Amino acid sequence: MKYVLITGGVVSGLGKGVTASSIGVVLQACGLRVTSIKIDPYLNTDAGTMSPFEHGEVFVLDDGGEVDLDLGNYERFLDVTLTKDNNITTGKIYQSVLDKERKGDYLGKTVQVVPHITDAIKDWIESVAVIPVDGKEGHADVCVIELGGTVGDIESMPFIEALRQLSFSVGPDNFCLIHVSLIPVLGVVGEQKTKPTQHSVRELRALGLTPHLLACRSAQPLLDNTKVKLSQFCHVEAANILNIHDVPNIWHIPLLLRNQNAHHSILKQLNLLSIATPPDLEAWNRRAETFDNLTDSVSILNLAVIVQFEIEEILSFVIQKRIICVQVKIAMVGKYVGLTDSYLSVVKALLHACIACSLKPSIDWIAASDLEDDTARSAPEAHAAAWKSLRNAECVLVPGGFGDRGVCGMILAAKYARKNNVPYLGICLGMQISVIEYARSVLGLEKANSREFDEDTPDPVVIFMPEGSRTHMGSTMRLGSRRTLFQNPDCVTSKLYCNPHYVDERHRHRYEVNPNVIGVLEEAGLKFVGKDETGKRMEVLELPGHPFYVGVQFHPEFKSRPGKPSALFLGLILSARRKLEAYLTRHQMEVDLQFNFNTSASVLRGGNDTFESYGIDIRKRGSSRESLLQ
Repeated sequence: MKYVLITGGVVSGLGKGVTASSIGVVLQACGLRVTSIKIDPYLNTDAGTMSPFEHGEVFVLDDGGEVDLDLGNYERFLDVTLTKDNNITTGKIYQSVLDKERKGDYLGKTVQVVPHITDAIKDWIESVAVIPVDGKEGHADVCVIELGGTVGDIESMPFIEALRQLSFSVGPDNFCLIHVSLIPVLGVVGEQKTKPTQHSVRELRALGLTPHLLACRSAQPLLDNTKVKLSQFCHVEAANILNIHDVPNIWHIPLLLRNQNAHHSILKQLNLLSIATPPDLEAWNRRAETFDNLTDSVSILNLAVIVQFEIEEILSFVIQKRIICVQVKIAMVGKYVGLTDSYLSVVKALLHACIACSLKPSIDWIAASDLEDDTARSAPEAHAAAWKSLRNAECVLVPGGFGDRGVCGMILAAKYARKNNVPYLGICLGMQISVIEYARSVLGLEKANSREFDEDTPDPVVIFMPEGSRTHMGSTMRLGSRRTLFQNPDCVTSKLYCNPHYVDERHRHRYEVNPNVIGVLEEAGLKFVGKDETGKRMEVLELPGHPFYVGVQFHPEFKSRPGKPSALFLGLILSARRKLEAYLTRHQMEVDLQFNFNTSASVLRGGNDTFESYGIDIRKRGSSRESLLQ
């Protein structure tokens, strides 16, 4: 196994996660298989109990792991499926060591940080690195490890020592260290300053690790004399000093690294030049250019409206027509809008869907509490601004969350979207909000509520799940990938997923729609078109007759990928632009054509003429939706 370690210096928040993901992308583009590990030195066992304001969103994996948001970046960039063991924390390490000590595994020895903690870290890394994450057999070629925090932090010292030992045990040809640092420019002087990076590298070397490459973050490209100074005082070849300056969007980062021959330096250090191929980043190049070319101003262009020509993804065909390329206004009504990282995966899923539609997302962040009547009295300007943003939006999204703050505002947003035929997507809490609103407004149950917000409500339409724990918070929710069975193959959700039977999505919740109220809600018009495998837990709701009113108990944003947008986010954006019905109609035609293609020998012998009449080249089967959109 080859290891690439990413460390950070000077300050936190430099983008080590994006850098690590981008390095993985470049290595993948060279024909190598890549896996990733994130080390978080905090004492928490996992990120599950952390406040979004404290640490950003909690990303959920297929196996139910609640992990750092950087693992979301890894999955999106590398298109892999990681496990909870790919996120190492101090809490996990100490817990595993103490469990062994209690069992007597250390045979009465004094348990110490060195060697017991450091050995546990090394063993964990080496065992996780060989777990396949790309759906293929056998282990990856390269494991990219990101060490969270900043070099010099007390809490990361055991990990630094363990990684030093790992680098020695695997040998120099199997270990490459990339140090991410900041090159600031002082406003008064206007000069790129290298001293902070010099000190950071010096401290890293004092701990026994010498970087092979420097990834320098800066606002502007590095000057040549800056590189010379860094090379001289940091003991790194000038060719190995990479500049990751500010770019229009993060999809440029892999291209930036490729253009500076980062792959060559890494492959040379790891002795992989003989088996690697030249990096093929054409898809990333198109993706970055597509985003850059989207403009806020009105422009007329020829747009190919495409849906992917593969059964396992959304099918479509090309129709050339002239449209106006503008922003799509999205109202995000949430609890944690003060920190956008709290909804990072939601934002990325919206971006993926908008890019697929050649639209630029314009997200209006609306604090749910600002929509409430209390705010109208205490802060009338904020209240008016929030409602103006909501009324100007083309679609409304209510994401997940916990606690009762802002719930009344979310209910008002759901009611506005329902009554005014504005496309609405409710995720997790957002689905429960739509149930509460419907029960109150349509069924006349004025006190209908969730047990989470009012334990004594006489009309509990959302209840605590029987298997949940009321005494422990961590890892006690319904977590990970679960199957949802569609009750109606003609529902909008099943059509968007291109599967009339089921879909597997990730969950994170401890409350659910009360099964006892399903009948009365459906009689009143709200349809639960998706249920779990027992048939008792509601997973998807739709409102017939509405352009797009969908609530889901799962989190579709966690499996959205660049070039492969989440089906429900795509449906929301298409509906906002009044394109959903045409999209679904054309998709059904494409399904029919696909069926004929697979079953009719005459079509198979007839070349491409039949498909070319619809703007489809059957030779493109297997290519990505994003590549077809170009």
